[in-house]
Amino acid sequence: MFVVTIDQQGSRRVGDRVDELLATLRARGDLHRGSAGVAAPFERTVGDEVQCVLVDPALAVDVTLAVLRLKGWSVGIGAGPVDEPLPASSRAGSGPAFILARDAVEQAKSRLRVVPLVVHGHHEARAREAEAVLVLLGATLQRRTPAGWEVVDAVERSGETRQDEIARRIGVSQQAVSQRLRTALWAEEQAARPVAARLLAAAAVDG
Repeated sequence: MFVVTIDQQGSRRVGDRVDELLATLRARGDLHRGSAGVAAPFERTVGDEVQCVLVDPALAVDVTLAVLRLKGWSVGIGAGPVDEPLPASSRAGSGPAFILARDAVEQAKSRLRVVPLVVHGHHEARAREAEAVLVLLGATLQRRTPAGWEVVDAVERSGETRQDEIARRIGVSQQAVSQRLRTALWAEEQAARPVAARLLAAAAVDG
């Protein structure tokens, strides 16, 4: 299992943004109760923190990167077993993955971290490797320009890979689409996401 704990940064300065985050996450459509890969959906746990329990490492990667893109949040992932049967609410959950996620999010709050993400796992060496790939991906996303995001979002929303069609949709040249995708490191991001998911899955298993 993968317990994802997310804590807001600077809530006293900017106000509570938890409801906004929960609305954004729920709008994805793949994080509801009963959705494939979801053991317990996101909910507010305490204060300005939210948590969920996932069974799909690829979904954990997708959610983590989506939250890092938003900025203003620290993310801790605990990969490992949970006490079963798992209650309907993650607030009532227990087991190693919950403890690992708690330790991870506390470490992720460190101001020394450029990307506020930490992964702890049942297999700690694999967890460190998963964290390294996720941090690199997170840094890539945080440095992506608005122009880059416009093209990347257009590709991902439509599922369209033909650059001439993407260019037509957003009103730029095909050359501009190609350049933006290269600068955004979109192909490299897509190639690295499955690697992060495999390492995260390995981190949940006792080595």
